[in-house]
Amino acid sequence: MSATAPYAGPSPIRRPLAAAALLAALVSLVFGLLLAGAGPASAHAALTGSDPADGAVVDIAPKEVTLSFSEAIAVGDDSIRVLDPSGKRADTEAEPKDLSEGSTVRYGVALHSGLPDGTYTVAWQAISADSHPISGAFTFSIGAPSDTTVALPSQEAGGGPVGVVYDIARYAAYGGFVLLVGGSAFVLVCWRGGATALPMQRLVVRGWLTLTAATLVMLLLRNPYTGSGKFADAFDLAGLQSVLDTKPGAALVSRLLLLGAAALFIAVLFGTYARREDEREKKDLTFGLAVGGGVVATGIAATWAMSEHASTGIQASIAMPVDVLHLLAVAAWLGGLASLLVALYRTPDIGSAAVRRFSAVAFGSVVVLAATGIYQSWRQVGSWSALTGTRYGQLLILKVALIAVLLAVAWFSRRWTGRLTDSAVASEDVAEEASEDAEDIPADADPERAAQLARQRAALTATKKKRIRDADPQRSGLRRSVLTEAAVAVVLLAVTTMLTSTEPGRTEEEAAGGTPSATAPAAGGPVNLKMPFDTGGQNGKGTVRIDIEPGRTGSNDLHVWIDGSDGKPMDVPELKLALTLESKDIGPLPVVPDRLAEGHWSASAVQIPMAGDWKIDVTVRTSDIDQVTIDKNAKIG
Repeated sequence: MSATAPYAGPSPIRRPLAAAALLAALVSLVFGLLLAGAGPASAHAALTGSDPADGAVVDIAPKEVTLSFSEAIAVGDDSIRVLDPSGKRADTEAEPKDLSEGSTVRYGVALHSGLPDGTYTVAWQAISADSHPISGAFTFSIGAPSDTTVALPSQEAGGGPVGVVYDIARYAAYGGFVLLVGGSAFVLVCWRGGATALPMQRLVVRGWLTLTAATLVMLLLRNPYTGSGKFADAFDLAGLQSVLDTKPGAALVSRLLLLGAAALFIAVLFGTYARREDEREKKDLTFGLAVGGGVVATGIAATWAMSEHASTGIQASIAMPVDVLHLLAVAAWLGGLASLLVALYRTPDIGSAAVRRFSAVAFGSVVVLAATGIYQSWRQVGSWSALTGTRYGQLLILKVALIAVLLAVAWFSRRWTGRLTDSAVASEDVAEEASEDAEDIPADADPERAAQLARQRAALTATKKKRIRDADPQRSGLRRSVLTEAAVAVVLLAVTTMLTSTEPGRTEEEAAGGTPSATAPAAGGPVNLKMPFDTGGQNGKGTVRIDIEPGRTGSNDLHVWIDGSDGKPMDVPELKLALTLESKDIGPLPVVPDRLAEGHWSASAVQIPMAGDWKIDVTVRTSDIDQVTIDKNAKIG
């Protein structure tokens, strides 16, 4: 996009297309990488303790099981399930009892009386106060640990294809909000002439459409996102009704209603306001639109504040209005930046005064962002260790670094703005040419032909005017600088959206002292072990090979092969295995595989109750008196 000569390099038409293609590619790359690495949304309420504790062995069967959480949660009938070793319900299947006291959030379920000894699995799923689904599982034993047939799903709540689509809608919603609010503010505050510019109209309308569509998708997917994980349940009317009774559901419905008011605002802005020519009337209408639009924008921003991070935790009454201000400042800055980029590339009429007004708006937005961001950071992080040692803190550091880069680029843009001129003489020359061309149209010409000629000459005049503006080196420098700002802003907006779906550092540190292993079964990979043995007797040497698939918590298939010292399959009179998780005092859990063929044994549905570094003991007997036990550790889950 060199500006050394008026017509050098790509044509004025290709330049904006190239810029748009660059931004589209960057958006796709950034969002693809973020969504690929994000996985299910992190739990924002964490399990901080349980009674019985994770992995505990109790002598007498408890009357109830209680779970403690770091913040408020919403529970249903099956939010906490206790399963016996055979997989049957050991609880009374009643709705969990709220046992919370003060700041302690605790829920419990009653157990049947006379429960036999063995290992019991507690599986729980709920919705955090900031709208994100959470789930987990852990075990405890009565009397002594035992084998269990319980197979828990490997997919976390909020994961799977439904979770991916829901997360995409969340990203799209923030992007649509930024374009809708920032674009409208840019027209009203910085460049009123933009109300008649078709590219500006398209930008704002597309922002409205994106936000509306994303909100509808989130509302429909809310039930499967927090529950079954199946797309078909998106149209379950009973499930949809239950969503509407929740805080996130009410926030999404409120957003849709406010978007109806936003549609009316857009119609007036690009209709009545754009056609108004009387300056006094236009000034009055500007004030009315600014007030009405500000109320609607504040309301839409509040739908996030009332249902996500700001609505829970410490100082929620302060955090919610602060969050609204933060979102509005982001929209005014980044949305205005996108509008300026469109105006510089797609319209020939924006002048230096509008650019300077946006510079002032951007400065004010940055001040608000700094003040609200510092408060939010303190509230969500809480300590230096959480800032550097948690995912939320690391993303926050990245966000601050991106803002610093964006401000540095904006400083260069400000320098170009100071040099910007409006090429008034050139514009007057073009206008004079347009007037002369209009006089050349015969008065008695066919009306349809005259209208066609007028449109052609108007387009030619606009093209000439745009070429003259594009030839201005200051304007070209500003365009390149703003394009760079917009590229950084895309990454910044993506990181900001990721922060809303990441467990706050303060919460993560508080939960670290609880039961970090009490999480949903983690996905792992096949485990392959090779262990030599020597029982000391004749033909007592060989090698044991073990495969455990899929190598995660829950049900696994186990295969054992024994090869003799000659490398051929070797049969033995007895083969036994045991699994022990020493860090949690679980086990040994016995496994007795069945012989399938010479030197090959197998066991199906081997239950591994939780992830960890498991010790696998293998006992091989090669004669009546010759046997040996060997062991090896394997990370499972």
